[in-house]
Amino acid sequence: MRKCAMILIGFLACVAAFAHHSVGNFDLYRTVTITGTVSELEWTNPHMWLWVVVSKDDGTIEHWGAEGASPANMNRRAGWTKNTVRPGDAVTVELHPFLDGRTGGALFRVTLPDGSTIGTGVPPPSEIPR
Repeated sequence: MRKCAMILIGFLACVAAFAHHSVGNFDLYRTVTITGTVSELEWTNPHMWLWVVVSKDDGTIEHWGAEGASPANMNRRAGWTKNTVRPGDAVTVELHPFLDGRTGGALFRVTLPDGSTIGTGVPPPSEIPR
Protein backbone atom coordinates (compact mmCIF):
# COMPACT_ATOMS: atom_id res chain seq x y z
CA MET A 1 0.00 0.00 0.00
CA ARG A 2 2.79 2.41 0.91
CA LYS A 3 4.54 1.72 -2.42
CA CYS A 4 1.33 2.47 -4.36
CA ALA A 5 0.89 5.74 -2.46
CA MET A 6 4.46 6.79 -3.29
CA ILE A 7 3.96 5.99 -6.98
CA LEU A 8 0.72 7.99 -7.03
CA ILE A 9 2.41 10.98 -5.35
CA GLY A 10 5.27 10.80 -7.85
CA PHE A 11 2.84 10.66 -10.77
CA LEU A 12 0.87 13.66 -9.50
CA ALA A 13 4.08 15.67 -9.08
CA CYS A 14 5.04 14.90 -12.71
CA VAL A 15 1.60 15.97 -13.96
CA ALA A 16 1.85 19.26 -12.07
CA ALA A 17 5.33 19.95 -13.48
CA PHE A 18 4.17 19.20 -17.02
CA ALA A 19 1.13 21.46 -16.67
CA HIS A 20 3.41 24.33 -15.68
CA HIS A 21 5.03 24.14 -19.11
CA SER A 22 1.79 24.32 -21.05
CA VAL A 23 1.62 26.73 -23.99
CA GLY A 24 -2.18 26.52 -24.10
CA ASN A 25 -2.60 30.22 -23.28
CA PHE A 26 -0.78 31.36 -26.47
CA ASP A 27 -1.95 31.41 -30.09
CA LEU A 28 1.05 29.62 -31.56
CA TYR A 29 -0.40 29.82 -35.09
CA ARG A 30 -0.35 33.62 -35.13
CA THR A 31 2.49 36.11 -34.77
CA VAL A 32 2.02 39.71 -33.66
CA THR A 33 4.71 42.34 -34.24
CA ILE A 34 5.07 45.33 -31.92
CA THR A 35 7.56 48.19 -31.93
CA GLY A 36 8.39 50.07 -28.79
CA THR A 37 10.87 50.83 -26.04
CA VAL A 38 12.20 48.29 -23.57
CA SER A 39 11.09 49.13 -20.06
CA GLU A 40 12.58 46.06 -18.38
CA LEU A 41 14.12 42.65 -18.97
CA GLU A 42 13.28 40.35 -16.07
CA TRP A 43 16.14 37.85 -16.26
CA THR A 44 14.66 35.51 -13.66
CA ASN A 45 13.57 31.91 -13.28
CA PRO A 46 11.39 30.14 -14.13
CA HIS A 47 10.78 32.34 -17.21
CA MET A 48 12.33 35.59 -18.38
CA TRP A 49 10.04 38.46 -19.37
CA LEU A 50 10.69 41.31 -21.79
CA TRP A 51 8.53 44.37 -21.07
CA VAL A 52 8.00 46.88 -23.87
CA VAL A 53 6.13 50.20 -23.92
CA VAL A 54 4.28 50.74 -27.20
CA SER A 55 3.06 54.21 -28.24
CA LYS A 56 -0.14 54.03 -30.27
CA ASP A 57 -1.19 56.45 -33.02
CA ASP A 58 -3.85 58.02 -30.77
CA GLY A 59 -1.20 59.02 -28.20
CA THR A 60 -1.99 56.29 -25.68
CA ILE A 61 0.58 53.76 -24.55
CA GLU A 62 0.34 50.03 -23.98
CA HIS A 63 2.57 47.85 -21.85
CA TRP A 64 3.40 44.52 -23.51
CA GLY A 65 4.93 41.51 -21.81
CA ALA A 66 6.73 38.82 -23.79
CA GLU A 67 7.48 35.60 -21.94
CA GLY A 68 10.57 33.60 -22.81
CA ALA A 69 12.05 30.41 -21.47
CA SER A 70 14.33 30.25 -18.46
CA PRO A 71 17.47 32.40 -18.64
CA ALA A 72 19.61 29.26 -19.00
CA ASN A 73 17.55 28.03 -21.95
CA MET A 74 17.43 31.48 -23.57
CA ASN A 75 21.21 31.66 -23.33
CA ARG A 76 21.84 28.11 -24.48
CA ARG A 77 19.30 28.04 -27.34
CA ALA A 78 19.67 31.53 -28.75
CA GLY A 79 22.56 33.36 -27.07
CA TRP A 80 20.56 35.76 -24.90
CA THR A 81 22.18 37.37 -21.86
CA LYS A 82 20.82 39.72 -19.22
CA ASN A 83 22.38 42.54 -21.29
CA THR A 84 20.93 41.64 -24.70
CA VAL A 85 18.45 44.50 -24.33
CA ARG A 86 18.43 47.37 -21.88
CA PRO A 87 15.76 49.79 -20.71
CA GLY A 88 15.36 52.54 -23.30
CA ASP A 89 16.33 50.35 -26.28
CA ALA A 90 14.03 50.69 -29.30
CA VAL A 91 13.05 47.18 -30.38
CA THR A 92 10.65 45.32 -32.62
CA VAL A 93 9.24 42.22 -30.97
CA GLU A 94 7.51 39.29 -32.63
CA LEU A 95 5.42 37.16 -30.31
CA HIS A 96 2.67 34.56 -30.25
CA PRO A 97 -0.17 36.48 -28.55
CA PHE A 98 -2.16 35.48 -25.50
CA LEU A 99 -5.46 33.85 -26.46
CA ASP A 100 -7.40 36.04 -24.02
CA GLY A 101 -6.43 39.32 -25.74
CA ARG A 102 -4.02 40.65 -23.11
CA THR A 103 -1.12 42.70 -24.47
CA GLY A 104 1.61 40.13 -24.51
CA GLY A 105 2.45 36.59 -25.40
CA ALA A 106 5.22 34.08 -26.01
CA LEU A 107 8.43 35.74 -27.19
CA PHE A 108 9.52 34.62 -30.66
CA ARG A 109 12.09 37.08 -32.06
CA VAL A 110 13.46 40.55 -31.29
CA THR A 111 15.00 43.06 -33.69
CA LEU A 112 17.63 44.92 -31.71
CA PRO A 113 18.56 48.63 -32.02
CA ASP A 114 21.46 47.79 -34.37
CA GLY A 115 19.09 45.93 -36.74
CA SER A 116 20.26 42.44 -35.83
CA THR A 117 17.73 39.86 -34.69
CA ILE A 118 17.77 37.31 -31.91
CA GLY A 119 15.29 34.48 -31.56
CA THR A 120 14.30 32.19 -28.75
CA GLY A 121 14.47 28.72 -30.22
CA VAL A 122 10.66 28.61 -30.52
CA PRO A 123 9.62 27.44 -34.00
CA PRO A 124 7.64 29.75 -36.28
CA PRO A 125 3.91 28.99 -36.60
CA SER A 126 4.42 27.50 -40.07
CA GLU A 127 6.56 24.74 -38.51
CA ILE A 128 4.14 23.82 -35.72
CA PRO A 129 2.01 20.78 -36.58
CA ARG A 130 -1.73 21.37 -36.38
